[in-house]
Amino acid sequence: MLVIGAGMVGAACAYYCATVGLGVGVVDRGAVASGTTSAGEGNILVSDKDPGPELDLALLSVRLWAELDGDFELEAKGGVVVARTPEALAGLTELAAKQRACGVVTETVDPRELEPCLTPDVAGGVFYPQDTQVQPMLAAASLLRAARARGAVVRTGAEVLELRRDKDITRVRTSAGELSARWVVNAAGTWGGAVAMLAGAPVPVLPRRGFILVTEPLPPLVRHKVYSADYVANVASDDAGLETSVVVEGTRAGTVLIGASRERVGFDRTFSLPVVRKLAAQAVDLFPFLAEVNLLRGYLGFRPYCPDHLPVIGPDPRVPWLVHACGHEGAGIGLAAATGHLVAQTLTGATPDLDLTPFRPDRFA
Repeated sequence: MLVIGAGMVGAACAYYCATVGLGVGVVDRGAVASGTTSAGEGNILVSDKDPGPELDLALLSVRLWAELDGDFELEAKGGVVVARTPEALAGLTELAAKQRACGVVTETVDPRELEPCLTPDVAGGVFYPQDTQVQPMLAAASLLRAARARGAVVRTGAEVLELRRDKDITRVRTSAGELSARWVVNAAGTWGGAVAMLAGAPVPVLPRRGFILVTEPLPPLVRHKVYSADYVANVASDDAGLETSVVVEGTRAGTVLIGASRERVGFDRTFSLPVVRKLAAQAVDLFPFLAEVNLLRGYLGFRPYCPDHLPVIGPDPRVPWLVHACGHEGAGIGLAAATGHLVAQTLTGATPDLDLTPFRPDRFA
């Protein structure tokens, strides 16, 4: 099998498939983790997902992440979701109750007891101990290293130009020569739609630009992953315009990461000062001490967005040799472990741990 994409999802697919004994190749036009993975915060979240197939996928992934070995700064720090108004708190409490019925661990809290530097202007909050953080580039590199140890071959700097079927073998023409495989796994992230088109099985994966800010190193003043309750609504929004809902979290290195923005502007990499200013203002509103903190840098990336906010996972009935693992939007890091595990189960003929019907690639027709 050949995995197209050496980001977090592709690395997970390669690792789990190699672990069950499949012959694995990985190809990417860039370097390892050089696409969306390099522009992520490393979120492994259950708190931001409504009950349904994505939450089921997230719960499976949280369990699998905890079982992985590697030096990639995996930390189950927990998430604190903050409601600023009584109305927001009522909605958050209702959501937490529904999530709890699905297996999510939740705890109603006074968020300032967990985060003393938080603004006093809060109505309440919910703590999600299963929310986890990882350093995504380290994680992708680590899983690919483990896959190599199990016989996988990784080729970077090789862009896929053509996919064609020759009897029982798929020929993959790249900028660095031709490869062949029985199965092709489309783990190309934001470019998953382009790879699907090469195979003649289109899926509507679109880029959604987002910015992240990084502060100077600080003492551990932000202890958890903290975000406002409106973040969940913004993640699920279909609006093509700019949306921002602040997420603030500390890292092991002492820096504080501030996100998240969303806008559909194609692959426009223009650095937008108005977006950065809006994120910074929202972060200061949540944690007032940040007003006196310097920013080291800001960066942007593109999240692979599908119209129904669900990833595309599993075999494509239109092209029997193609398996998809893309379209995870901003949840790709968190959902990568479950995605790779399910792809490996599919390719070995095992019954997947989850029903893949909601993620089927031909659902958009």
